[in-house]
Amino acid sequence: MLRIQDITYAVEGRPLFEGASATIPDGHKVGLVGRNGTGKTTLFRLIRGELALESGTVSLPSRARIGGVAQEAPSSDVSLLDTVLAADTERAALMKEAATATDPTRIAEVQTRLADIDAWSAEARAASILKGLGFDDEEQLKPCSDFSGGWRMRVALAAVLFAQPDLLLLDEPTNYLDLEGALWLETYLAKYPHTVIIISHDRGLLNRAVGAILHLEDRKLTLYQGPYDQFARQRAEKIAQAEAMAKKQEARRAHLQSYVDRFRYKADKAKQAQSRLKALARMQPISSPQEAALRAFSFPKPEEMSPPIIALEGGATGYGETTVLRRLDLRIDQDDRIALLGKNGQGKSTLSKLLSDRLPLMAGKMVRSPKLRIGYFAQHQVDELHLDETPLDHLRRLRPTETPARLRARLAGFGLTAEQADTVVGRLSGGQKARLSLLIATIDAPHMLILDEPTNHLDIESREALVEALTDYSGAVILVSHDMHLLSLVADRLWLVSDGTVRTFDGDLDAYRTFLLARDKPAGVKVKAAAKAKRPSREAILVLRAELRKCEERVEKLSEMQDRLAAKLADPALYEEDKVPDLEVWNRKYAEVREAIDRAETLWLKAQEKLDAAESAA
Repeated sequence: MLRIQDITYAVEGRPLFEGASATIPDGHKVGLVGRNGTGKTTLFRLIRGELALESGTVSLPSRARIGGVAQEAPSSDVSLLDTVLAADTERAALMKEAATATDPTRIAEVQTRLADIDAWSAEARAASILKGLGFDDEEQLKPCSDFSGGWRMRVALAAVLFAQPDLLLLDEPTNYLDLEGALWLETYLAKYPHTVIIISHDRGLLNRAVGAILHLEDRKLTLYQGPYDQFARQRAEKIAQAEAMAKKQEARRAHLQSYVDRFRYKADKAKQAQSRLKALARMQPISSPQEAALRAFSFPKPEEMSPPIIALEGGATGYGETTVLRRLDLRIDQDDRIALLGKNGQGKSTLSKLLSDRLPLMAGKMVRSPKLRIGYFAQHQVDELHLDETPLDHLRRLRPTETPARLRARLAGFGLTAEQADTVVGRLSGGQKARLSLLIATIDAPHMLILDEPTNHLDIESREALVEALTDYSGAVILVSHDMHLLSLVADRLWLVSDGTVRTFDGDLDAYRTFLLARDKPAGVKVKAAAKAKRPSREAILVLRAELRKCEERVEKLSEMQDRLAAKLADPALYEEDKVPDLEVWNRKYAEVREAIDRAETLWLKAQEKLDAAESAA
């Protein structure tokens, strides 16, 4: 159980927590929410003991292990699979000892403990987690250094999930995942056997993967039972009640003040006036909970164009001489709202770059409206802002003839205050940088807006404001996002990018989610949505064969240990009267190894049955 008791903490004189308390029982899945800058990440650091509290306590059971995604993504020559396996430090140490130990007693102890922690299935579990996060079997054997920072962060996430700490702290884990990875993570966390606290602005994740919401507001912590939507309803009711009470109090205060103003200097009413003055002084103001002002986005409206604005026939595109997408037959009208679906690496960004004229057409025919303007936002553009310049400087470069007042009005339309307009970009938050990049992408009133993961670093209120802005926007929208809530409210067409081409997905987002979850079901599980079972792929059969070999090696190693123990028990010297205690120990070790062999042989038989079934179906 995690107990946060009356904690107080400030940063540079700004209080983040004042007497905040919360209790989270073991095994609970909790979403930690609150406006950007309120101290959510700081709370994680306090729980981990990285920061010293000014007062109060944070307590956990003495041997509880706390885990989170490392800030530094792994970059080494070690393979992805071995990097994840190494995260379970106990198993790694035991496996190393098992390979070198010579004392039969210690060997038996090590093997027994390995069996207890299910060490022999570790590779399969690690591989399953990596696959869920987007790495195929071949990629899992490549070194971490072969992958970009975002993909290495997935490896870091896989490592902490595999280690299964008693308290798992995740800070915006879906920011470096695609939609498929985010949906897999939802399912995995819902079944995670220990306590989880997730900082997230992803409503889908907070609705499906957690059972409670811990809200940080006004330097206090409040735990609400239920998923995010239930929390939002409860909070709306709380705000309405507080506002009603505040109005009543204000009316009462005005009435008392009016009486005092009229009668405080009249002798016959002075006593009553003084009592009302005291009542006013005692009256504590009722403030409604801190509520984020709606930080609306103001997308300029383009003029209407005749449809289609883009038509593509037999198109192909890629990088250099490498074709990534082909057989592209697509049409986009100005009123389209299209979500691009598909795993990372399949070509969603490639298609976005083709449509925005950032990649050439390698084959086929593309027709665009002659005066078509396209706005393009991708996460890497946030990183390309000039850190030593202010938002105002960025706009001056784009609009040198506009007045400072007009430029500031543009920034205000994207939620950037007068103070932030004069702050160098390097000191702005991730959300503020994203707002500036969105403003730059839309400043020319584009007829089509291409958004690649626009919600990273935006809090929930800002995401809702983005939904409203896109709903009001009169141009076409091409959207890539892991945020199911955003996609469901904005997109009315779904394009699936996979297998080197793009095709329409027949069905809604719920159908796509069901399709993904059914596709990732383990072998042997019947999928209701599947019309008929697919034949096992060659890769699947190779995985089953590898698993069978591991089972065989496990049985062989345990059998060798059994033979050594049997030889020890056959030694007549062990049966002398003064060796009776030793005899009991060796008999017990023999029984433990025999039991481990029975379990290993059962796993071997199951692996053989799976392989036989797969080879028969192939």
